[in-house]
Amino acid sequence: MHKRVALLIAVCYTFFITYLSLKSLQKIPKLGSSFDDKIYHFGAYTLFVLVWYHYFEKTSIRLKILLSAMIAFIYGIIVEVLQGTFTTYRTEDIADVFANSLGVVFAILLVISYRQIKLK
Repeated sequence: MHKRVALLIAVCYTFFITYLSLKSLQKIPKLGSSFDDKIYHFGAYTLFVLVWYHYFEKTSIRLKILLSAMIAFIYGIIVEVLQGTFTTYRTEDIADVFANSLGVVFAILLVISYRQIKLK
């Protein structure tokens, strides 16, 4: 993938996550569990890492993983603080940070597993 296209996708996805994180989401589809919100956080941050991982295509595998994971982890914390600071309808939640972090770890495991399978 061309580096500029990958950057555009990563930045657009980041803005999309920001928008969803700071917007009132009363019409979000229900998944049928008591922790639907955490499932959404997990999935969003798994994809967040994968999108940024692809942007760093000409970087070593370890650095790609580290950079994309750190961006997602730090960004997730910042968004939670923004929710508690700039909105009246969203609150910062340490459980959301935990769900985001699990998504980050899952994405890293996906990348590592995919690379191991690809090398065989």
